[in-house]
Amino acid sequence: MPEITTTTLLLLLLAALAAGWVDSVVGGGGLIQLPALLIAFPTAAPIHLLATNKMASIAGTTASSVTFWRRVRPDPRTALALAAPAFAGAIAGAVIASHIPREAFNPIILAALIVVLTYTLRRPDLGGETDLRHRGHRHLVTAGVAGFALGVYDGALGPGTGSFLVFAMVGLMGYAFLEASAKAKVANLATNLASLVVFLPQGAGFWKLGVAMACVNVAGGYLGARTAVARGSGFVKVVFLVVVSAFICRIGYDVVIQFTRS
Repeated sequence: MPEITTTTLLLLLLAALAAGWVDSVVGGGGLIQLPALLIAFPTAAPIHLLATNKMASIAGTTASSVTFWRRVRPDPRTALALAAPAFAGAIAGAVIASHIPREAFNPIILAALIVVLTYTLRRPDLGGETDLRHRGHRHLVTAGVAGFALGVYDGALGPGTGSFLVFAMVGLMGYAFLEASAKAKVANLATNLASLVVFLPQGAGFWKLGVAMACVNVAGGYLGARTAVARGSGFVKVVFLVVVSAFICRIGYDVVIQFTRS
């Protein structure tokens, strides 16, 4: 790992703490943590930064998943129906990632985020209470399809996977935001694990830094999950809207720069 100053290390740990909190509530902690790593190590190979980011993220996601599981008690059948295909999809996405130009995804991601934000704002009652759209086998199949598709996305690209998982649970399946976030954490844990299954055998990642960031990410994840449970679906929805708006600004900027240079 390249040498870093104490100040840079402290800023990375602060970013990991904030990312853990955001990730545990609605997903999207990568909006904070990965850019921080990119700034700290501008010349490092991307695979090392991605692997280090996943090392920290999986620790925080595990902490928040356990906290949600104990306090919200999500239906394990739905959570597993979402998580297992998400794991398989993330491995597939990681394998095909090197064959797809990532710049091609930014405009699509931006459009999807704008649709998600607009749809949520136009339906103020969305996600306030659980009102399932499907039952039985169809319910589990819908969860599986959403999990696999977003798993592929996370493996191939990744930004906003947690937020997309929450929206899938709310918009496609009819869960309240709090329950949706609880189930999304389990699926996000699976996609993070799948990414590490691909990255670690390649010797990727800065282990010492990853472990240090993981410790504070756990603290952020635990605090975020407890805050979400205590404040309820309304609070989770507000954080969701803020995070999605931030993603739109960030990726929108990348798209503008991309087209300016082309």
